[in-house]
Amino acid sequence: MSNSGVSDRIIDPMMAIANCSTRQHIVVVGAKSMELMMELHRRGYLLAAAAGNCGLPAGQYEVALVDWRRRTLHALDATVDWLDDFLSPRAVLVIWLDAQKEVAKEALRAAVTKRGFVVLQGAEHPCGSVLLARRSQALPVQQAA
Repeated sequence: MSNSGVSDRIIDPMMAIANCSTRQHIVVVGAKSMELMMELHRRGYLLAAAAGNCGLPAGQYEVALVDWRRRTLHALDATVDWLDDFLSPRAVLVIWLDAQKEVAKEALRAAVTKRGFVVLQGAEHPCGSVLLARRSQALPVQQAA
């Protein structure tokens, strides 16, 4: 474990729900994106980049880790729009939030869905909650019987 409180509280559950490999390109977004990126590098995820050094958008990232503590859901809309061109067609989006009321969590799910993602999983933790979503076009369409 890292000495960083961020690692203990955010990185571990985010990486667990994302099920990332060290060969995936990961972009980290949020106020602590550089700190989180450095922690990922320390753990062997050398293809991780922070929002400030992620290059030009070219659909190059397979995973987006979004640290959205102490920020509004309204502001998240612009961030997900910005991320869109950086994410590959099969990308997953992992969003960490402060502990929220159920209404706020539903608003987050609606905002993510509106942008073409399907919420696959959510989990509660003592210091917040995490949500996993994948682009809807990346999910196989079930054939009618």
